[in-house]
Amino acid sequence: MGLGATGPVALPLSIFIIARNEADRIGATIRAVRDLTDDLVVVDSGSTDGTQALAASLGARVIHNPWPGYGPQKRFSEEQCRHVWLLNLDADEVVPAELAAEIRALFASGEPSRPAWRIGIAEIFPGEGRPHPWAYTLTPVRLYRKDRGRYSASPVHDRVALEPGVKPGRLRGIIHHFSVRSLGDQLDKLNRYSDQQADDLEARGVVIPSWRVFVELPGNFLKAYLGRRHVLRGTYGFLTAMNYAMSRHLRIAKHYERRRRAAIPLDRVDPPDPTF
Repeated sequence: MGLGATGPVALPLSIFIIARNEADRIGATIRAVRDLTDDLVVVDSGSTDGTQALAASLGARVIHNPWPGYGPQKRFSEEQCRHVWLLNLDADEVVPAELAAEIRALFASGEPSRPAWRIGIAEIFPGEGRPHPWAYTLTPVRLYRKDRGRYSASPVHDRVALEPGVKPGRLRGIIHHFSVRSLGDQLDKLNRYSDQQADDLEARGVVIPSWRVFVELPGNFLKAYLGRRHVLRGTYGFLTAMNYAMSRHLRIAKHYERRRRAAIPLDRVDPPDPTF
């Protein structure tokens, strides 16, 4: 690890985090990476639990921006960063020491060999101290040059769209993702997300066939329980697979309901009964 006169040397790297009401989790996220950067940006969309003050006390530059959707919020955050190299984290993600060392090693000889890097993200359930050996792991681009890739503008899909021809590398380390506060909180979050997904389908003019209503829940339960290996995580794995399947069902159900309502002419809607 590179050391300056008073501690670790900051990398030519900005780190940005989007947040809303994350005071119980964002502290661990910031502490794990604040020695990597001299530009740690938290973009908050209206927290009421003290997230902003906590983040600022830990050295973050806190900026308020009303919530425009996932992609637009991350694009706004990119614009606030001073360095061309960016590392994006969510407020419930923690970079372990070995991954922080790997990121530091990338910059040890100057410019990293590739302009973008994928990083594995493994979910850690309540009661677990570290990722399960067989945990399902996503590998999105999270470390990148903002002149070679930017977050897409989609309100529901937060992914980095790279320039044509850019082939990202892959880091060995894994981000620890503490996404589940509780089953109820997870279901509330997924329910809200399904509203945004239905909005997005409507805005893009996408029509999903109605027969999907009947297969979405069982199909996605199997996808999570078997395909994403939640079966190896015991009872909690079964319950989180059920929550995931319910959220995917709600996306289709809300989409179907909106189409059904739009198909009913206003003159066919019964007026309210004045006696009530």
